[in-house]
Amino acid sequence: MYVSHLSLLDFRSYEAVDVELEPGPNAFVGRNGRGKTNLVEALGYVATLGSHRVANDTPLVRAGAERAVVRTRVVRGERASTVELEITAGKANRARVNRGQLGRARDVLGILRTVLFAPEDLALVKGDPDGRRRFLDQLVVQLLPRAAGVLSDYERVVRQRSALLKSLRGHRAAGRHPDLSALEVWDARAAQLGGQVLAWRTALVRALEPLVATAYEQVSDADSVARVRYRSAVLPDDPDRAEAPAAPPVPAAPEELEKLLAAAIEEQRPQEIERGQSLVGPHRDDLLLALGDLPAKGYASHGESWSVALALRLAAFRLLGGGTEPIETAGVFWDPDHGSDADPVLILDDVFAELDVRRRERLAELVAEARQVLVTAAVPQDVPERLMGARFEVTPGRVRRV
Repeated sequence: MYVSHLSLLDFRSYEAVDVELEPGPNAFVGRNGRGKTNLVEALGYVATLGSHRVANDTPLVRAGAERAVVRTRVVRGERASTVELEITAGKANRARVNRGQLGRARDVLGILRTVLFAPEDLALVKGDPDGRRRFLDQLVVQLLPRAAGVLSDYERVVRQRSALLKSLRGHRAAGRHPDLSALEVWDARAAQLGGQVLAWRTALVRALEPLVATAYEQVSDADSVARVRYRSAVLPDDPDRAEAPAAPPVPAAPEELEKLLAAAIEEQRPQEIERGQSLVGPHRDDLLLALGDLPAKGYASHGESWSVALALRLAAFRLLGGGTEPIETAGVFWDPDHGSDADPVLILDDVFAELDVRRRERLAELVAEARQVLVTAAVPQDVPERLMGARFEVTPGRVRRV
């Protein structure tokens, strides 16, 4: 697949802009602060309904405007789909496909697939677990769009359950004996939804593991092997548990994981009420990244951390159908569709300025044959020759083909 057209209205710094894109490499070149990243951020938003730069939608709407509109034309095979997203800060976003009626934003998920690598991705290695959880969940949604509803429901349940736990803590502090029947209802719902999320994430990490190892070997000269592993306090192989519970090995069915979660929630209930927060579930889990036997966070050098971050994104690209050879994904929760028409759009946002010459060339070699690659750079010299296809000059509020 590829994007043939991008139109923005009151998105970030753009009052209005239209860009015609080409299959293959497209390079956006312009000084920092001119709006290059805003263009590719918009495409990433269409694919995931999230930004790689901010946690909420408010900064996406141009200052002084009420709403932003992102419109794209996505080509896959002989079919073209027009996707329009209307972003309104503080309100539910809306979308339309092929000029139909406005509907829910998440109805567009799955039409466009992207893999976006940016300097912010260094936080996947060095940052907190929430960024790594978001990486997994966004990839799950691109592989299985209906998962967005379950993930949203789980987040809502955790928020409401945590609010109830705080209320129960207040009752106990006042010497009253609270009624736990409402909490039991939320416990059951959290275990049900959380079990499904765990099933998706653990299957995803198992599929990513060999791809990350291969990608790290391709972009790095290091002798260490890059490893990924899902860590959850309820799984039988969690390294922080003194004793493993009696449970089938992961990946397990959602129903089995629901039982594990329910048991863990019941066990932790006194501590949760005492602290007034939900202590067990996918919202507390992490993606462990390691080089050899050592965790990447805290032990990897700056260059090694970049290579691990690159390996994660390249592995995601392969899993979404990028590359020329099919990969083995037996037993996972999605049905991979490989081939040039299924390739995700690969976005490299100001990446090459952060890499040494060797990593630049290796990365360019690995992605040059992708169906579509979008590159942003401050100067033309930062873009490898093989990725300098269609070139666009970016100046404040304007994008011009050169």
